[in-house]
Amino acid sequence: MVLARERAEAVAAQALAWIAGDGELLGVFMGSTGIGVDDLRAAADTPEVLAAVLDFLMQDDAWVTGFCDTAGLSYDVPASARAALPGG
Repeated sequence: MVLARERAEAVAAQALAWIAGDGELLGVFMGSTGIGVDDLRAAADTPEVLAAVLDFLMQDDAWVTGFCDTAGLSYDVPASARAALPGG
């Protein structure tokens, strides 16, 4: 199931907020993507950054389950959201 693009962007934004809520994980995200704090703030709502957030999240099953459990989403939602964004 592929989500509508607006819903996919909302899921990715939720994932970014979840990642940002964990200082250590945010550091890992920023280090792996090469994005700085100012650039992240400026581009956080762009489809490309939102896609990168989901790509990062899906690298670890524990991150996916942690995010989905917190957000009340089924575990397949991040992958469905990713499929609706650029490069998905």
